[in-house]
Amino acid sequence: MKPPPYMNIDSKIYVAGHRGLVGSALMRQLQAKGYQNLVTRTHAELDLTDQAAVRDFFAAEKPKYVLLAAAKVGGIHANNTYPAEFIQQNLAIQTNVIHESWRNDVQRLLFLGSSCIYPKECPQPIKEEYLLTGPLEPTNRPYALAKIAGIEMCWAYNRQYGTRFMAVMPTNLYGPNDNYDLDNSHVLPALIRKMYEAKERGEREVIVWGTGAPKREFLYSDDMAEACIYLLEQSTEKLQSLFNDEQAPLLNVGCGEDLTIRELADLVAAVIGFKGRLIFDSTKPDGTMRKVMDVSRINALGWQRKINLKDGVALSYQDMLNKV
Repeated sequence: MKPPPYMNIDSKIYVAGHRGLVGSALMRQLQAKGYQNLVTRTHAELDLTDQAAVRDFFAAEKPKYVLLAAAKVGGIHANNTYPAEFIQQNLAIQTNVIHESWRNDVQRLLFLGSSCIYPKECPQPIKEEYLLTGPLEPTNRPYALAKIAGIEMCWAYNRQYGTRFMAVMPTNLYGPNDNYDLDNSHVLPALIRKMYEAKERGEREVIVWGTGAPKREFLYSDDMAEACIYLLEQSTEKLQSLFNDEQAPLLNVGCGEDLTIRELADLVAAVIGFKGRLIFDSTKPDGTMRKVMDVSRINALGWQRKINLKDGVALSYQDMLNKV
């Protein structure tokens, strides 16, 4: 007989950042599992960088569980152009939410970070213990440092106050509510959009940035959300390895498998039905040659991804068609 989840179906759950790629996936999965006592606020309703506003919100709502998916995010250009906003706003959001979660007796908080917290020249696959073992990628260092501070806050509050706050670091995510803008989207949604437009216009070739040799890992956003909820549902005893003085309460979330950008482009073309040639523009940057997560810790806790890349790309393609 399966033990009851730690998180009760009637528990009040606050999802911060519920409209984004990550937050909307969390909302879908929570609702699919029957959780109904969900609290959300748009940015217009609650500015999470406003300490007094966040304090008033927590005092009024008293959530028992918090999923902190709210963040200022962007690509390389945005990170390079607005480094002050990236570090200030992210530090403010997580400081306010984590601190008020402690003050209001939140039973569990789950803080969502990014794989950019790990050193630029990181051994592969990336293990959680590689955190703070080398220099960060310079282009997104302010954002990465803010996320590292969030992990450290969760750990510090756990050690000092006995809270049960944890941090998950997802790999490259894609899925519903992704950004398909060719100017500032990530590689997978950009390829979906490019292949679709080329197919619609009857073009015979698509240009892909770089050599196609770098390898990347991708996880469907609803799989990531399912992992987060799975962790909140587990007993404290099962998660004991996360709550100790020796290591940060940090878990990688991914599939542990990667493929080359060339293989990815071929897969996207096949799903969308683009029959033309793929041309790789080697004058454009490749970036890091390999970036794949070690997910043995979360796998050992009993979670694994469910949606394979081909099926996930098909679902994302349908999502994009609904938006164009």
